[in-house]
Amino acid sequence: MDIKNIISKLGGDPDQLLKEYLAVASAFSKLGLSVYESRAYVALVALGSGSASLVADVAQIPRTSAYKTMKGLEKKGFVSAKGGRPASFAPVDPSELSKRFVSEIDGSFAKVSSLKDMLSERGVPQLVYTIMGRERVLDKIGEMLDKSQSSFVMSSPSLSVIVRRLRKRFASALSRDLQMTIITSPFVKAPRGMKVVRRKGLIATDVISDGRTALLAAPDLSACGYTDNEVLSKHLEDFLRIMSESVE
Repeated sequence: MDIKNIISKLGGDPDQLLKEYLAVASAFSKLGLSVYESRAYVALVALGSGSASLVADVAQIPRTSAYKTMKGLEKKGFVSAKGGRPASFAPVDPSELSKRFVSEIDGSFAKVSSLKDMLSERGVPQLVYTIMGRERVLDKIGEMLDKSQSSFVMSSPSLSVIVRRLRKRFASALSRDLQMTIITSPFVKAPRGMKVVRRKGLIATDVISDGRTALLAAPDLSACGYTDNEVLSKHLEDFLRIMSESVE
């Protein structure tokens, strides 16, 4: 059995329904699911319940990745395990997931709004400094890397450019056991010895050092905003850590 067989039983235009299935599965990537997890969840909704191998057949994902995919969905709250041999899984109702994510998103924006209000009330001056020029932006990233004492978090689709320019500084940081987390695009090579998370759709470059200083750069690294305001830096760091934890 595969998704095409299930679609054929639903009636209508099989090609159109298959296209809609792939579109829905792709949309779940915005909620932190991998491609396999997205397809598996939608397939499981269609099945009602099933083993990892059955879901793999229907979702057209490798059987070798099926169980790991289902356990990933369970960890993220999209499915529940029913036990048995082989283990069976059931999807969490889509309406329940919708309510959960809407609530979480509303809560996140409420926190950002409260932060804005708090900073406005305090009248914190010059929160963000602008740095122009690609070389100066890269130098600032290198400076932040050199000064980092406990943690360094960076999200960037331009990792190869940054690493090539700052190779020695990355090596020095790794030698002093700095905790480094890099969020970058799939298939981009990253230096060994650091936590690497792959995520599609990255646009800008964000850097946080020790949760105290932060840098947000344009896609081409031609300009950036830099802040040493710990409140803003910590909030950006928390956001990037959520991104790194939500991707398998």
